[in-house]
Amino acid sequence: MQARFNACNMRGMEDHASDDFRKNQVRQFATTHWSLVLAAGKQDQGDSNRALETLCQAYWPPLYSYAHRRVHDSHEAQDLTQAFFERLLEKQYVADANPDRGRFRAFLITAFKHFLSKEWDKAKAIKRGGGKTPLSLDFESADSLISIEPPCGLTAEQLYDKQWAITLLTSTMESLEAEFVAKGKANHFAELKGFILGNQGDSTYAQAAARLEITEAAAKKAGSRLRRRYRQKLRDRIGQTVSTPDEIEDEIHNLFAALEL
Repeated sequence: MQARFNACNMRGMEDHASDDFRKNQVRQFATTHWSLVLAAGKQDQGDSNRALETLCQAYWPPLYSYAHRRVHDSHEAQDLTQAFFERLLEKQYVADANPDRGRFRAFLITAFKHFLSKEWDKAKAIKRGGGKTPLSLDFESADSLISIEPPCGLTAEQLYDKQWAITLLTSTMESLEAEFVAKGKANHFAELKGFILGNQGDSTYAQAAARLEITEAAAKKAGSRLRRRYRQKLRDRIGQTVSTPDEIEDEIHNLFAALEL
């Protein structure tokens, strides 16, 4: 499902993060993506390997977008992406990862560029469908998303940043939906999710309330709680991709700027 995001509305939401949440970010920062990457690079333990594989599963679409724009052939872009993650999971790149050199977003694209320039010729010897396939990647779904990108001169780097932002927003929304489903409130999420990002279409709180059989005031209150929860989850998710809590605001600004490209 392709989510359409209102960057202006989301930026306004992020500006109202509470001090308590910022303090929680600092306390929770020991479990950033960087800590998982570094652990996977230094240890040969199953937990570290699974953690790194989880990160790869979460963040491969931006790299595929980059490859797709560079080579303009979906099959070759798929081969590039699969081969890169094979190298990554073999820790040929992770062992040299250094969070002081940049954010997780920058680390991945830098490692991918290095792979493309130094090792792709060797990797091409493994024909499509042969060799290892360390991750099961839904390229068909990714192609449907990339195909709607405007062909207006976005560079591969710009497309990577834009797809990174979309990936974060989408995964945050999916995580929030899972919370509501687990609580038996899937219908509440379905009715109110449009009010999170300002893309509720023609629906109003009064209409949503009628369908949920609650008062309009209750629907507005529920919508407000939903936005706060989404904001918290988004900040937490972005916080996992930077090396210090101080970088969160700047990363949020950069990602929403990328959405507007």
